[in-house]
Amino acid sequence: MNWAALITWVLTAGGGFFLLTIWLRNGGMEQHGSQRIRAPFIFTHFALAAIGLVLWIIYVASDSTSVAWTAFVLLLIVALIGFGMFGIWLSQRRGRGGDVAAATDRPAEQRFPTAVVGLHGLLAATTLVLVFLAAVGVGS
Repeated sequence: MNWAALITWVLTAGGGFFLLTIWLRNGGMEQHGSQRIRAPFIFTHFALAAIGLVLWIIYVASDSTSVAWTAFVLLLIVALIGFGMFGIWLSQRRGRGGDVAAATDRPAEQRFPTAVVGLHGLLAATTLVLVFLAAVGVGS
């Protein structure tokens, strides 16, 4: 279970890094407006996910239950932030974006490939479940 969680976490991180690269390349840092994914949201999500991944690697190496639960709590926070960003992205996609209606002023996150967003979310949910199961001792 520990290794499965690690593998899905690394794959999720790869997808997230790909999305971050697209967001940065398309002017995400310069975005303003309430209906756009802002830099603090993105970078908090990224930083906490990276810290959690490092903690999970430490857990896999040390088998410390407290490290596993710390990684899980961080991952839960990351998931909540990610769900919030997904909501913003989805509302833009459905055309309810308010100040993002102009096609020439398209938010950076609207350049994300839909399949990558979906796969990132699916892998993230899978990782969350696997990390929880490993933390409670299933499969050990």
